[in-house]
Amino acid sequence: MKRTSLDGAVVVITGASSGIGRAAAQAFARQRARVVLAARDEEALQDATEECRALGAEALAVPTDMTLSDSVERLASAAAEFGGGRIDVWVNNAGVGAVGAFDETPLDAHEQVVQTDLIGYLRGAHVVLPYFKQQREGTLINTQSVGSWVPQPFAVAYSASKFGLRGFSHALRGELAQWPHIHVCDIYPSMVDTPGFRDGGNYAGRSLQPPPPLCDPRQVADAMVSLALHPRHTTSVGVTATLLRFAHFLTPGFDLLSGLMTGAALRRADRVAPSSGNLFHPALGQRRIDGGWRHEADRQRTLLIAGGIAAGVVGLLLARRRR
Repeated sequence: MKRTSLDGAVVVITGASSGIGRAAAQAFARQRARVVLAARDEEALQDATEECRALGAEALAVPTDMTLSDSVERLASAAAEFGGGRIDVWVNNAGVGAVGAFDETPLDAHEQVVQTDLIGYLRGAHVVLPYFKQQREGTLINTQSVGSWVPQPFAVAYSASKFGLRGFSHALRGELAQWPHIHVCDIYPSMVDTPGFRDGGNYAGRSLQPPPPLCDPRQVADAMVSLALHPRHTTSVGVTATLLRFAHFLTPGFDLLSGLMTGAALRRADRVAPSSGNLFHPALGQRRIDGGWRHEADRQRTLLIAGGIAAGVVGLLLARRRR
């Protein structure tokens, strides 16, 4: 059953206090959906809720910790009550990260990443699926990343979570084959300009900066709205995401090359004190959509880097064809 409008649809968005989640809240609000926003940061969550109301949407803030099953269950109950018994779209989006050498990063930091980025998504799906089955329809959107296909050295728990999440979506989609109007949709953005690099755990002892080209979080949010209206299994946002997937598939030793390049970049960066960031509590910095990493020069670098990756992929294809 395809939707022609999201007007009045009940949409739950986790990780809605900043970044992609906050952009998604505004994007769905513009569609007149009834949005239910979830995050740990109550103050930022209230701000995001007011932004949605200012756009003319009904909005509800539900402080939620995705690492706690009881908290996620309360979110689903509050959303269903808000929606008169219905939940139409659930966006699994909350995420954290920890950068650093695997054995130098505390084990509880790795565990917290997996609890949020993988098991938190399972919790979200587990509480919403009974509503979808009762309604015989519903859309689950999982925010993945290019890291679901391309390993991220020095962010091992993040990679483990995202690779696991891709398998989870595939398996769940197969299990729901008898429910043709229940959809599991995966969205794969390239590197996104959000506060995540500033807020995440940093055990590398070096300043962190996302490599360009960077995607606007609003592009990802718009893609989520498109999935809610026209569900499909997967969609990528940003040409770099697709190019990196092909480069990883075609290039032997890509993981080793990525590790060497990442390690070299970290060694060149300025020294900073290690920090757990927002792993165990909400971030202390200003909560907003953009990370502030993009600037005019990025546009030229984006074209150069994307062109370089494209040229490399084409070269590899030609080399393989010759062989």
